[in-house]
Amino acid sequence: ISYFIKEDLINQSSSKKRGPDGVNKLRISKKTLNHAEKMIKGALTELYKGLNYLKTYRNLNMLAFMKILKKFDKVTGKQILPIYLKVVENSYFNSSDKVINLSDEVEELFIKNFAGENRRKAMKYLKPHHRKESHSVTFFIGLFTGCFVALLAGYIIVAHLTGMYKRHTENTFYMETAYPVLSMFGLLFLHLFLYGCNIFMWRKARINYSFIFELGSKNELKFRDVFLICTASMSVIAGVMFVHLLLLAKGYSFGQVQAIPGLLLLVFFLILICPLNIFYKSSRYRFISVTRNIVFSPLYKVVMLDFFMADQLCSQVPMLRNLEYIVCYYITGSYTTQDYGYCMRVEYYRDLAYAVSFLPYYWRAMQCARRWFDEGETSHLVNLGKYVSAMLAAGTKLAYEKERSIGWLCLVVAMSSIATVYQLYWDFVKDWGLFQHNSNNPWLRNQLMLRQKSIYYFSMVLNLVLRLAWLQTVVHSSFEHVDYRVTGLFLAALEVIRRGHWNFYRLENEHLNNAGKFRAVKTVPLPFREVDEED
Repeated sequence: ISYFIKEDLINQSSSKKRGPDGVNKLRISKKTLNHAEKMIKGALTELYKGLNYLKTYRNLNMLAFMKILKKFDKVTGKQILPIYLKVVENSYFNSSDKVINLSDEVEELFIKNFAGENRRKAMKYLKPHHRKESHSVTFFIGLFTGCFVALLAGYIIVAHLTGMYKRHTENTFYMETAYPVLSMFGLLFLHLFLYGCNIFMWRKARINYSFIFELGSKNELKFRDVFLICTASMSVIAGVMFVHLLLLAKGYSFGQVQAIPGLLLLVFFLILICPLNIFYKSSRYRFISVTRNIVFSPLYKVVMLDFFMADQLCSQVPMLRNLEYIVCYYITGSYTTQDYGYCMRVEYYRDLAYAVSFLPYYWRAMQCARRWFDEGETSHLVNLGKYVSAMLAAGTKLAYEKERSIGWLCLVVAMSSIATVYQLYWDFVKDWGLFQHNSNNPWLRNQLMLRQKSIYYFSMVLNLVLRLAWLQTVVHSSFEHVDYRVTGLFLAALEVIRRGHWNFYRLENEHLNNAGKFRAVKTVPLPFREVDEED
């Protein structure tokens, strides 16, 4: 197949490119050939997978027929199994070998054209082995969880004894430089931990998240893998920040230990881009490619995983602002001069910090515009309006932070209220598919993946309450003498929790739409072990 495709491309190019002497000039780019070969390779893999599904379907039907007849014979005392089974076994459905022959032909084509006559190499693509879940992963999850809890408890005790989180000028430097690092990683891995919980619940509810996200066996993370990443990372982070705080408590100057948080961030960045096949390389590189698609929106075609990830970033604005400040603080060398206010005094860096508050909403709006351009559905433009309202609300909040006047306060309340109502409507009606008046389930949808209807009502109320966290901007409540940054971290964590809660129902609705519109063509893994032929 790949030979004929190459010949066809060469012939097309030959007919269009001729030199002055009439000799054909072949100008086939290597990129075009590689793209064509990749498409054929993927098509053969999907065909082979589909043929295996068809063989499994036939075997399961035969097994079910046998069990039904056995049960019938047992209840009635009759012996009809040999009679009917003989007819079914001789039927075309069971005796035809076309599927087996087609599978053999696909194997031969793949081995010849894409594996260099190496059968073992070909079968790695055609029949990829899923990673087996090991008990050692569960052990290390427990181990790192214990380490994290112990280190975090030690960190909190030392912070309380030294008074680092109290609101007075002596500890301003620590709260401005070291605390944003801990806050940023805390929000990031809290979000990742909730994603692991989502995977666990999606599997329990038999929601085919792998098909929806188009995840392959190589870059699909199991919920135990996600929990292992979270616990191991947070143990390292808590340990490093605990050592950093201990050094400060023992009298070391900020200048002597200030590079420690920056080095921690650098290590995690190097692990993310590490080209070695360690630390879930395929998943890391898939994350990087999705991030690239989001940043350069609307240049790339938008798929489910892209706009789902962009939605997660909309709930991580505080984390992104902390990241921007930390990068600025260390790149500009402010940590050597201990000038933590430099990045907020320079106009360029200050404007960049404000731009970070708008970027997630801008990226998401551009994705909506690209989807409208590709698909032509006006609902994408309506969705774009939701993110525009969120940008306007964020803009008024930033303006109110600069000038705390009654006029700006009223504008903040008005714009935030409009954006909140807009977002709640979209959450309940569009993303979750709820609030259907003609449904058999009052104010829900006809099909539900969870048996308890009360969970959906509770989730709607919880989503409403967490959506109103912006009222803190107006009330300015504080917890006694705790620094306002700790309060901000608490509110940011509530938004991350709301997003993790939103994720489950968003994919549940997507799964039901796929099944209802016959888009879910890949099978859902069965929740039980397949019966062997001997049984």
